Amino acid sequence: MGLLDAILGRSKPVRPDLDQLFAVPSAALTLQAATGFTPTGRGSVCFAGVEGGGFARLQEDVRELLDADTERGGIPVEFSRDAYGYTWLLATHPADDTASLVNDLHAVNTLLQDGGFGPHLLCSLIGFRHPADGRSLALVYLYKRGTFYPFAPLPGDAEKRDNPRELQVRGALGDDLRVEKDLSRWFPVWGAPGL
Repeated sequence: MGLLDAILGRSKPVRPDLDQLFAVPSAALTLQAATGFTPTGRGSVCFAGVEGGGFARLQEDVRELLDADTERGGIPVEFSRDAYGYTWLLATHPADDTASLVNDLHAVNTLLQDGGFGPHLLCSLIGFRHPADGRSLALVYLYKRGTFYPFAPLPGDAEKRDNPRELQVRGALGDDLRVEKDLSRWFPVWGAPGL
């Protein structure tokens, strides 16, 4: 960062650190002990779709890589588009195999990044559910910030968040994950696959 950037209040963007995803399996244990939330085995990656043959080939490479275990009973990945035009890739594993889920999400992020599509990556999320009340929770990884934040929607049709629960999760995981400090960046991911 140069002197002019400091004077004008510009900051250097945080470089993505995809290896932060590998902290999720141990954070999941902390989360379960502190709040009761357990992994669902579902996670997703969100990215802005790009037109063109290069991106289509890369998307097929991702599908082939993650679907390689379907012959042994693995669940194929699913691609979908949301109402805002973003593409979601949903990966599913057994609920007790968070490490394999994280490996898949890391692989997708890495393939997109190495293929030159890093600027199109938005976030990755790992789903959790509370066994007592069935409420859902996601740990959302912000690609461009290299940080996580919890997203806890309230049940029902109204798009409302359980802010006290999100803050509780932030407190529980502060030592396990790099949690996003700027609460204005805790964006809602309504209806995200894997939630």
